[in-house]
Amino acid sequence: MKTDETLLWEKAAAFHGHVCGGLTIGYKASLYAIELLELTFSEDEQVVCIAENDACGVDAVQAILGCSIGKGNLLFHMRGKQAFSFYNRRNGKSVRLVLKPKPREMTREESFAYYQGCTPAEMFDVKEAVIRLPEQARLFDSYECECCGETTGANWIRLAGTRKLCLDCYQQYDRFRV
Repeated sequence: MKTDETLLWEKAAAFHGHVCGGLTIGYKASLYAIELLELTFSEDEQVVCIAENDACGVDAVQAILGCSIGKGNLLFHMRGKQAFSFYNRRNGKSVRLVLKPKPREMTREESFAYYQGCTPAEMFDVKEAVIRLPEQARLFDSYECECCGETTGANWIRLAGTRKLCLDCYQQYDRFRV
């Protein structure tokens, strides 16, 4: 009989398409967040993840915790770090998990085996989440761009005189632009 963790690993691997060290990082971060914040799979926006990278591990977060761009509970704060901030809207708890350095000069296979053998506590520094919990996703009115005719969310429309333009058609005023 498979354990819950084995089933979650298989779910993450199926979603990602293959197994790798990066997927393991997101998998272990998700397991640790579940433990620390009392999380379950997010049907809506109960769980929020702010990832500081767009690497393989983010796929594990999506598969295991139900965070996704479409639901608005997976956000990117691109810093190129293997760091994830997790938030539980139900109980107000949050945490930032930052990957600890691994031993140097490992092959890809050695790195995968190393991460697979670590516990989440061995892999991550637990820090306070420094980014405040984002508000829940909003729904915006849509407008037709008066230049290209494509429909665009109100938060992405800019006014050029009296014309409503999408970001692709809008030319920002900048006196220093050459």
